[in-house]
Amino acid sequence: MPWVPDGQRLQGRVLEPDFFARDTLEVAADLLGKLLVRAVGGQVRWGRLVEVEAYCGPEDQAAHSRFGLTPRTRVMYGPPGHAYVYFIYGMHHCLNLVTRPEGIPQAVLVRALEPGPGVGRCSGPGLVCRSLGIDRTLNGAPLRPPDLYVLDDGFRPVPESVLRGPRVGVAYAGEWAERPWRFCLRSRHLSRPAPIPRRAIERVR
Repeated sequence: MPWVPDGQRLQGRVLEPDFFARDTLEVAADLLGKLLVRAVGGQVRWGRLVEVEAYCGPEDQAAHSRFGLTPRTRVMYGPPGHAYVYFIYGMHHCLNLVTRPEGIPQAVLVRALEPGPGVGRCSGPGLVCRSLGIDRTLNGAPLRPPDLYVLDDGFRPVPESVLRGPRVGVAYAGEWAERPWRFCLRSRHLSRPAPIPRRAIERVR
């Protein structure tokens, strides 16, 4: 495994595609507490996932895949365990982790990390990508070492620290905006205030 800037060695199990080839809500909940790792410019940057959002296919009116298969969404239709990176507002990149078997366009958006040593603020999707050096050159890249991957280092959040609520900034999606598909850990690094406490293991659809 690579070395982080302060000399502490990262250890754990790299999440394989079969981790992502599951129900997207389950993947989103299970990602909390895992490490997102990026190697760039001869350095390894990482942070612990504390906020993610699930986007669940063409019927989900908040998901990019509601428009069907397009050049932009093609990566979402591909195999699981790949990065879907897009550019918004002419200034921010956003990282999504593709889920479900190939042909089912779903993904989990990375919203916030607790930053590792030497990493800047990660309290928002754009800040995550800026701090870790993630841009569209990684769009479609497999989530595997050395460039970009997710590591399970054995950390397990206590159930009371896991919250879920409506996704951020998707009011245009009507009733879909109220789906509790934002998953968070209690953390000062969240992009928005924590949602009203709800157990992430609840299967609300």
